[in-house]
Amino acid sequence: MKRRILVTSALPYANGAIHLGHLVEYIQTDIWVRFQKMQVDEEGSPRECHYVCADDTHGTPIMLRAEAEGVTPEQLIARMHGEHTLDFKRFHVAFDNYYSTNSPENRGFCEEIYTRLRDRKPSLIEKRPIEQFFDPVKNMFLPDRFIKGECPKCHARDQYGDACEVCGSAYAPTDLINPYSAVSGAAPVRRQSDHYFFKLGDCAEFLKGWTRSGALQPEAANKLDEWFKAGLSDWDISRDAPYFGFEIPGAPGKYFYVWLDAPIGYMASFRNLCDKRSAVSGQPSAGAPAPQFGDFWNAGEAGKANTELYHFIGKDILYFHALFWPAMLNFSGYRTPSKIFAHGFLTVNGEKMSKSRGTFITAESYLKQGLNPEWLRYYYAAKLNATMEDIDLNLEDFVARVNSDLVGKYVNIASRAAGFVTKRFNGELANLDSEDIAFAYGFYKATAARSAENLANAYEARDFSKAIREIMAFADLANRFVDEKKPWEIAKQSGRDSELHQTCTLALNLFRWLTVMLKPVLPKLAEDVEAFLGIPKLCWADLGNALPAGHRINPYQHLMTRIDPKQVQALVEANRQTLQAAQQPAPHSQVRHPEAQVHAHQPLAAPVTMDDFGKVDLRVAKIVNAEQVEGAEKLLKLTLDIGTETRTVFAGIKSSYDPESLTGRLTVMVANLAPRKMKFGVSEGMVLAAGNGGGIYLLAVDSGAQPGMRVK
Repeated sequence: MKRRILVTSALPYANGAIHLGHLVEYIQTDIWVRFQKMQVDEEGSPRECHYVCADDTHGTPIMLRAEAEGVTPEQLIARMHGEHTLDFKRFHVAFDNYYSTNSPENRGFCEEIYTRLRDRKPSLIEKRPIEQFFDPVKNMFLPDRFIKGECPKCHARDQYGDACEVCGSAYAPTDLINPYSAVSGAAPVRRQSDHYFFKLGDCAEFLKGWTRSGALQPEAANKLDEWFKAGLSDWDISRDAPYFGFEIPGAPGKYFYVWLDAPIGYMASFRNLCDKRSAVSGQPSAGAPAPQFGDFWNAGEAGKANTELYHFIGKDILYFHALFWPAMLNFSGYRTPSKIFAHGFLTVNGEKMSKSRGTFITAESYLKQGLNPEWLRYYYAAKLNATMEDIDLNLEDFVARVNSDLVGKYVNIASRAAGFVTKRFNGELANLDSEDIAFAYGFYKATAARSAENLANAYEARDFSKAIREIMAFADLANRFVDEKKPWEIAKQSGRDSELHQTCTLALNLFRWLTVMLKPVLPKLAEDVEAFLGIPKLCWADLGNALPAGHRINPYQHLMTRIDPKQVQALVEANRQTLQAAQQPAPHSQVRHPEAQVHAHQPLAAPVTMDDFGKVDLRVAKIVNAEQVEGAEKLLKLTLDIGTETRTVFAGIKSSYDPESLTGRLTVMVANLAPRKMKFGVSEGMVLAAGNGGGIYLLAVDSGAQPGMRVK
C-alpha cells in the first residue's frame, strides 16, 4: 500500500535564536522523515513524505522587541527567519518548506476557520466582556505570557497568565494571585474589554473520544484526562491593540491570539509548498507530481487519498495541540491529525539548561567551536525514544559515545579496509566466492535482514535509542570480522592476495550496510560515503545487497574526526561568559512548588519583623532517599532526616537533579510548615532552593552540620 505522509514540527518563535533544546525536536522529526523518504512502497514507487514548518511570528513579544531595536516587526521576523533557516540547514534539518505565519495563506486560513466556527449552529464563538489586566506604565493590555503570579490551583509562584508549568492547569490571567507585569514589573490594573472565545467546553465529548483514539501517546492521553476532570475552559482567542498579528474579521482593534494562528501555520506552509510545486510540475525536471492540499487536510477527502498527518511537539504545548487544535479542525470541516508525538525536555549534565552554568547553548555557538552537527544528531538519536521522558546531554558521555561508536566502531571499518583495495587492487571490489568469505557473507546478509526489520520498526516507532543499539550491535559484528581476519596481517604474506581482496570487499559492504542504517541520523556523512564508494544515493532496500565485483571505489579520505574534550569545555566557557555578560535582571524566575526558593534579580519583599521571622523553623536536613514520582513531570519525592524524625517532602526539582545524586546531601527545610495534601501524597515541609530562570539549585550546608540543627 502506498503511504502519503505530511509531517510538521512545532513552529519556533521568531523572538530568539535556535538552541540545543529546540534542536531535540527538529532532529527527532528530521530523522523520522528521512527514514520515510528512504522507503519504497509496495508498488515500487518512493514513499511520499512532506516535511513543513514555519516561524511563529506574531504576538506582543515580537512587537516589543522590534520596538526596542528600532525596527518594524516585519524587519525583525525577516532577520530571524534567515537566522533560523541557516541554523536548521547547518544541522541538516531538511524541510520541504520553511515558511512564516505572517503570510497571506495563514491569514486566509485563520479567517476561514474562525468564520466557520462562528457561523456554526450553535456557534462555537462567543463575544463577551471580560476584565483584563492593563499595564499602567506601558499603557497596554497585557497578554497572558506577560503577566505572572501565583497559580490559583496549586499556588506555585511566578507562573504565566495562561497556564501553570507546575500543575498544568489552564486559567484566566485574572485568576492569578498577586499578579505583576513582566514588562514593567508594575502591579496591573483591571479594565473591561470585549473579547472573543472559542467554546472549547462544547467540544468535550468529541475530544474525549479523539484523545483516546490512538492519536496520542498513552501518557499524553492520561494527562489530558486530568484536564477533562477539571473541566475544559472556554478559550480566549482575541487580543487587544496594540498587537502584531491578524485582525479578526468584523472586530476592529481585535487580533487573533498567536496560539490560534500558530498551528494554522502548518496548513499555510503546506499550501505554500503545494503552490510552489504546482508552479513547476509541468516542467521536464519537475519529478513527482505536486501534492494536493485537499488530500491531506480536507476531512471528506483525506480517507480516500490515504494520507497521514503527524505533528511532532514538546510536551509543554500538549494542551494546545491535543485539545484546541483538533477541536478547531474538526468543527471547521478539516481533518484531525493522525498522531501527535510529544517529546520531553533537554537537560545538560542532568540539569535544566542554565545560562549561569554555560549550558544554555545556541546552535550557532555549538558550531563556532568546530563541533560537527552530526555528533549531536547521533547523540540525540541514542537518547530518544517514543515517550515524553526528558533526555540528558551529558557532555562527558557525549564525547565518549561519539568517539567510541562513530569513529571507533563505524568509520574504523572503512579506514582499515579501503586502503588495501585502492593500493593493491586498483580500487576494484572482488567477487565474494571463496568458501570462507561466501559463508561469512551469507551470515552477515541474514543478520542484516533481521536488523533491517528491527530497525525499520524502531525508526517508525521513533524509538531511535533502540535503533542505535541495534546498529552498534551490527557494527560490533562487523568489527569482529575485521579483527579476526586481520587484513593488515594477510597483506604481509605472499600468495594471499585473493583472500585480502575478498576480506576487504566484504568489510566495505558491511560498512555500506551500516551507512544505510545510519543515513537517517547522519545524512551528510552518508553523502560522503556515497561519494567515497562511488554509488548512487542509498535507500533502505540497499541494506543486505552487495556491490558487484569490479565496482570501483574512490580513494579513502577521512570521514569523521574524534571530539576533542577541549572543544566541549570551550563551548561551555564561551556560553557562560557570553550569556552571563548579557544576562539582564528579569522580573520573573522559574519556580517549582512545593519548595521555597530564593530568586535572583527579584525585587526585595516587604520588610518583616524578627517576631515574624522567628515563626519560621529552618532545620538542617539530610536527604536519605530521593525518588521519581510516577505521573509527575516536575516532582521528586525526598525523605529527609531532621534529627528527631524523618519527613516526606515533594519538591519540584526534577528538571535539575538526578535522584541518585541527592542521597546523602545536606540541605535546609522549613520544618514547621503545615502538611499539605497533594495528589501524590502528603508533603511535610519545604526544602529551600534558589532559582534565576535558568536553573534550580538546592541550598547546600557546610560539612560538620548535623541533621536537625536550627538554622539561625
